[in-house]
Amino acid sequence: MEKTEQKKETAKKEERADEKKYKEEREEKKEEKASKKEIMHEDLTRILGTDIPSTVPVYAGLTKIKGISWALSAAICKEVGIDKKRKVSTLTEAEIEKITAFIKNLSKSVLPTWLFNRRKDTETGEDKHLISTELDLRREFDIRQMKKIKCYKGIRHSLGQPVRGQRTRAHFRKGRSIGVARQKIQKPAAASAAEKK
Repeated sequence: MEKTEQKKETAKKEERADEKKYKEEREEKKEEKASKKEIMHEDLTRILGTDIPSTVPVYAGLTKIKGISWALSAAICKEVGIDKKRKVSTLTEAEIEKITAFIKNLSKSVLPTWLFNRRKDTETGEDKHLISTELDLRREFDIRQMKKIKCYKGIRHSLGQPVRGQRTRAHFRKGRSIGVARQKIQKPAAASAAEKK
């Protein structure tokens, strides 16, 4: 009997030790998660209204700004004189201001026009480069203009169909057709409307 009691006591001690280890491991994991969250919420650098993580290189960070491609990002780094492999966190305020000023005046820079996203603007005829909200607004205005003049692209936009010549037999079917359940509901409603007339 004493052996069984001793075995029970040692088993209880082992369970307690296991519980302590388990609790310690959980606390360690919580601390790791907290440190990861701190890393994730680390410094962000704001350039032209866009938050850029400080851990990425300047070359990749500039592409986070809507309207700046990889090629344009490389050209900006070269023209401004900043190494594109440098981290965004190492940029000084003066360098950030220099980048911002250069991006705002891209159309007046020495960059080739094929890098711009709005060449030969329909209203002014100038070569421009639009960024962030300007780009969104101009795109919306262009679509609205196409709908207004009822060109083919405008008609496709207004119908909610693909604009660039894609086939529609198998794709672009979501939300277009009336399902079986809807037809059952609409038939009695149509019949009652006809009776009222």
